[in-house]
Amino acid sequence: MLAVTATFVALAGCTAGGGDGKLELRVATFPPGADAAAYEAFAAQEAQFEKLHPDIDVIGVEYEWTGPTFAAQLAGGSLPDVFTVPFTDAKTLLANGQLADVTEQMNALGYTDEFNPIILDAVTGDDGHVYGFPRQAYAMGLHYNRALFEQAGLDPDSPPTTWDEVRADAKAIAEATGKAGYAEMSTSNTGGWQLTAATTARGGRIQEGEGGDYTSTIDNDGTRAALQFLHDLRWEDDSMGDDFLLDWGSINQEFAAGNIGMYTSGSDVYTALVRDFGLDPDVYGLTVMPMDGADAGVLGGGDIAVVSPTVDDATKDAATTWIDWYYMQKLLNQDAAVQDAKTLADSGQAVGTPVLPVLDQATYEKSREWIADYINVPLDQMQGFFDGIFDQTPVGEPKGHTQEVYALLDPIVQAVLTDQNADIDALLAQADVDAQALLDGN
Repeated sequence: MLAVTATFVALAGCTAGGGDGKLELRVATFPPGADAAAYEAFAAQEAQFEKLHPDIDVIGVEYEWTGPTFAAQLAGGSLPDVFTVPFTDAKTLLANGQLADVTEQMNALGYTDEFNPIILDAVTGDDGHVYGFPRQAYAMGLHYNRALFEQAGLDPDSPPTTWDEVRADAKAIAEATGKAGYAEMSTSNTGGWQLTAATTARGGRIQEGEGGDYTSTIDNDGTRAALQFLHDLRWEDDSMGDDFLLDWGSINQEFAAGNIGMYTSGSDVYTALVRDFGLDPDVYGLTVMPMDGADAGVLGGGDIAVVSPTVDDATKDAATTWIDWYYMQKLLNQDAAVQDAKTLADSGQAVGTPVLPVLDQATYEKSREWIADYINVPLDQMQGFFDGIFDQTPVGEPKGHTQEVYALLDPIVQAVLTDQNADIDALLAQADVDAQALLDGN
């Protein structure tokens, strides 16, 4: 989850902590505003863990990663002992020495070699050591409101498969309902994130290079086409509503409220839409992003469970024990997978949201077989995604100064959406210069 403010409040109902000689472990849970059922599910999982590890007192704290404020929260020491960060932020944190080395703990658990090596690279430092546990991955998808499709006379079981069809459907929804047929994130680094996804889907890349030697390639035909698409929906079709300063949280809120027909985001966002934003599952639809061009690919990412570098060795051991139990075993062990799925399902939480496996595809498919009886997401309304995602070429997010580059792109998206005469060519040319300066350390 991409996204962004870190707020930390002890969860109601959690143990006060620290007494009876127990080690107090502060762990990240949900964004502020999550429903009561989410807290109930966490309390049940906390009790299960503490029964197995009676010497550890787990304290859940509300947490939401957001690009502009995360660094300040980290520097201020207000993060919990265990928290999550996006893949895109991990390399910067590694370079700054802001993540704990968990190589010894992961090796002791015995599954370092079972990770997808590309994904494990996101948490591997130049010293070859591992600094986090990849816990989930996603591919970009096109999320859509089935009710708005029906109101516009569109078939929600036949979502658009090309960008031209997205545009036509967005216009139909806007004209029939007065709602935004299509919306785009544009603030808190999410505008750059989604522009990168749209560029990739059109065969472009915003950056090239490896090993710290990166070249900015923002000024390319894919990015140009993505921005022209937004310009046309906004200024020619008037199909994007009135709010052009959306980020991950606000676009999810508007979509859950029924005010947006379509938008792009990670395939795993359904859980947050239902849990944190009150989405009615009956109106939800998910399909793959349209691909256009010989080098078109689907942008992927994910997040990593990490440990604060300020904790002592005993707390680090407890932290990795929690990460293994809470995040990893449900991917690796049938009993753990079933217990996790049953606990979530009993509390009304989403089970079976489509993700990309951080391990191999065979393990992922086996884990879904384990929890088949508890899957409660509307799979038939996500069929377009399941049918198409493994036919798309996965593309990782750019590695060089990722969040800073995304921040540079936010104002470009905003300009196109707020200024009918925005000069896309000039904006892209300047963005390349500015991004290269970042990449060169200037």
